[in-house]
Amino acid sequence: MQLLPLLHQYRGLDGVVVAIPRGGVPMGAIIARELGWPLDIALVKKIGHPENPEFAIGAVSSDDLFIDPEFRSIPGHYLEQRILEIRKSIQEKRLRYLGSVPPLPLLGRKVIVVDDGIATGHTLRMTLRLLRKQKPGELIVAVPVSSTRAAGMLEKECDTFLCLQRPDDFYGVGQYYANFQPVSDAEVVQLLRRYRK
Repeated sequence: MQLLPLLHQYRGLDGVVVAIPRGGVPMGAIIARELGWPLDIALVKKIGHPENPEFAIGAVSSDDLFIDPEFRSIPGHYLEQRILEIRKSIQEKRLRYLGSVPPLPLLGRKVIVVDDGIATGHTLRMTLRLLRKQKPGELIVAVPVSSTRAAGMLEKECDTFLCLQRPDDFYGVGQYYANFQPVSDAEVVQLLRRYRK
């Protein structure tokens, strides 16, 4: 994997690889194996704007949330309903992937966040903000490809942004893979069992 030479400097340090499921998990497993770090996942889902569900105004994890201060005027009943719905979905997914195992602690540790590529970057931005609240020692994003716009946005949200390609003519993550088959839940479970430690 072409990202590995950019990450060798972290070998032997105290860190966690946090993959974005499902597509980021196989890549996260390779990085975790090479660095000797445990593998975990970030189950975070954006809260869409009530008038445009694709536009992120915040994000929810199983035990935390972030609302962009710019959108604090969104009606409380909408936020409460969406947070409950999203949290239920996340908890079901975490149970499917990891059972009752709690997330790995990130305090003071180097954290490499891995995905298979970045299109808009909105959900990953929210994920980084939630991870930052856990006070990692260094927050690193490692991806093979990102749109130029998303890369510029995410560089402000992490300490180190490692990306192999930032094409101006970006149309979708899949165009940069010879094989972009969906990753199954079963594969995610298998990799987490093997590399989570």
